Amino acid sequence: MVRGVYINRAPSERMTVEAALDKYEKDITPTKKAFTQRAEAGRVKQLKKFFGKYSLAAVTPDLVATYRDERLAAGKANNTVRLELALLSHLFTVAIQEWRLGLVFNPVANIRKPNPGVGRNRRLTEDEEKRLLDAADKHSNPMFGWLVRLALYTGMRSNELVTLTRGQVDLKRRVVRLDDTKNGSSRTVPLSLEATEVFKQALQNPLRPLKTDLIFFGEPGRDGKRRPYSHRKVWDNLKKELGLEGLHFHDLRHEAVSRLVEAGLGDQEVAAISGHRSMQMLKRYTHLRAEDLVAKLDDLGKVG
Repeated sequence: MVRGVYINRAPSERMTVEAALDKYEKDITPTKKAFTQRAEAGRVKQLKKFFGKYSLAAVTPDLVATYRDERLAAGKANNTVRLELALLSHLFTVAIQEWRLGLVFNPVANIRKPNPGVGRNRRLTEDEEKRLLDAADKHSNPMFGWLVRLALYTGMRSNELVTLTRGQVDLKRRVVRLDDTKNGSSRTVPLSLEATEVFKQALQNPLRPLKTDLIFFGEPGRDGKRRPYSHRKVWDNLKKELGLEGLHFHDLRHEAVSRLVEAGLGDQEVAAISGHRSMQMLKRYTHLRAEDLVAKLDDLGKVG
């Protein structure tokens, strides 16, 4: 204490991980993007189950490694566990640097993280696409069918689509301007003729309330405000009905981006449309059908 190096650990010994996560959700989470906030809610719940009753000072690298191993043994995806650990690590970083709780190190920084794993390799067959689009178009809410088609035609992320406002879509120029994206950079997405036609229908939706500018809108909340249309439950029910339970909504983006590559667009052109910031990520994201490559090889042979 005389030399000024004494660290008072009492605050970190009194505060539980559950209380720290509650404070994190109150102070830190609201500063993040809306879709990140929604995703973090599930991760916080999972972390509380395991670490909740421990004090911050009691969390050791060994304990964090045990959590990692148990989650992986339960069949959770590597990336799921990585994101949970990333949240826990940021909690400790904030507790050390901002809350000054007397912690001397971040226990998550001293363990091995799961490998990111390979990118998903799920492609739609011609039959699956037809059945999916037919069923989506028949849904009682036309917004669901429009969303499915636009995800497949544009490669836009689900959150990018449901938060679109009318002013972001320019049908004359056939482009959509995205200002708030996952990676924080804006981009302009060109629209195919198919995508343009779907947007025409969505923009002419006669059921849109006058007080909302959202193209895909939900019911009013308790505060009277309308938020983006939530399609997750409808999607889960539909894919179960069609026997496509292994298909994620995000796979439609994979399919769209892969088709752009197959159509002959260069890496830079595809990245400009999809919003990928690195060629490495784009490479993990696209999966070309072997049969399509065979056809291209045949065409090369004819040229020769």
